[in-house]
Amino acid sequence: MNTSQPILPPAMLGVLGGGQLGRMFVVAAKTMGYQVTVLDPNPDAPAAAFADRHLCAPFDDKAALTELAECAAVTTEFENVSADALHFLADHTVVSPRGDSVSIAQNRIQEKAWIQKAGLETAPYQAVCSLDDITEASAELLPGILKTATLGYDGKGQVRVKTLDELKAAFETLNRVDCILEKMVDLRSEISVIVCRLNSDNEQTFDPAENIHEDGILAYSIVPARLSADVQQQAQDMARRLADELDYVGVLAVEMFVVGDTHSLIVNEMAPRPHNSGHHTLNACTTDQFQQQVRIMCGLPPADTRLLSSCCMANILGDVWKDNGEPDWLPIQTDLHAYLHLYGKKSASRGRKMGHFTVLDQDAGTAFEKAQSLHAKL
Repeated sequence: MNTSQPILPPAMLGVLGGGQLGRMFVVAAKTMGYQVTVLDPNPDAPAAAFADRHLCAPFDDKAALTELAECAAVTTEFENVSADALHFLADHTVVSPRGDSVSIAQNRIQEKAWIQKAGLETAPYQAVCSLDDITEASAELLPGILKTATLGYDGKGQVRVKTLDELKAAFETLNRVDCILEKMVDLRSEISVIVCRLNSDNEQTFDPAENIHEDGILAYSIVPARLSADVQQQAQDMARRLADELDYVGVLAVEMFVVGDTHSLIVNEMAPRPHNSGHHTLNACTTDQFQQQVRIMCGLPPADTRLLSSCCMANILGDVWKDNGEPDWLPIQTDLHAYLHLYGKKSASRGRKMGHFTVLDQDAGTAFEKAQSLHAKL
C-alpha cells in the first residue's frame, strides 16, 4: 500500500524486531512525536522498554501481524524477517523497505546479481549450491571465502579455503546449503555508506565510515573514512547507484572493500536497514540514521546528513562483562567528548552487542586512538 500524503505525529508506527536497532528507532520516533508498536517474541526486547505497545509473538504470527498492520506505516530492524510477512503487511499499510528489497538482501546470490546489474563491481565469485558446482574452474577463485547464501552475519557462515579439497570440506561443514565462493582480494580497508532514499529526487548519504572488525564483528567505525575525497565521493555515488537500481525506499547500508594501491572500490554487501557503522550519526551528524528511517517511512524527505565532527564509534560486546559484574563506565562517562549508549539487554554473552560509545574529535585518527584507549579501560 502506498500513500501520497505524509504521515504525521501522533500516528502509530510499527517495527518488526525489538533489538538495539529497534530500540533506537523507537527513541527517534517517540522524540519526533509518533507512537510505536513493536513486534518481537522476546518479552525483554530492548525496544519494548520505550514502545507504546509490545506485541510479544513470533514474527510470522498472523494475529500479531494483523494487529501490526493497523499501524500507519511499518519498518523492520533486521533483514532476516520473513519477506512474506512484509508482503502481507504491504497489502494493508505502508511498508518501508519493501519486501522485494529485503528478499534480495537476504540472499547473497541475488544480492551479487543486483549489485552487478547496477553496473558495480564485486569480488569475483560463483554460486555453490551442490558439490557438482565445485569444478576445476573453481580453483581460479582460490584462495577464497565460502559464505552461506542466507543467514550469515558478524562473520558467521563463512569459511576461508585455499584448495579444492578444503572447499569441498567447507561445503560439507556448512551442511551443503546454498553458498557463494568469493575470491579473496587485496583488501586495504572496509568502508560503508548509508543511503537515505525516499525516491530519486529525495536521496541523501552519510559520509563513508571506515570499519575495523575483530573476530568478524565490527569493533570500530572511523568517520570520515581515512581515504581521499575522490574515493569517498565515489563510494557515495556507488551506494546511491545501487539504491536507485533497487528503487529503494528507506535506509540502506552499502558495505564496500577498498582494494589495492589504487584504492579501487568493490561492493561487498548491503543491509536494508540502519547499520551498526551508522551509530555515530546519533552524536556526530545533523540528523541520525534512525530519524531518517522514521522520516522516510512516513513519506517525508530525508533530512540533512552533514557530519558535524570527525569521530570514532566503538562497539561494546558482552566480553567486557567480567564475572557477571558491570563494566566500569566511569572513564567514558567522565570524558567530555565521549557518548555512551547502552541497549538495555538483560544478559551479556561473548560476542553479543550490548552497547556502543562515540568519541568526537577534530581528527578522525585521534578519535580512533581515544576510543581504543577508553575501550581498554572497560
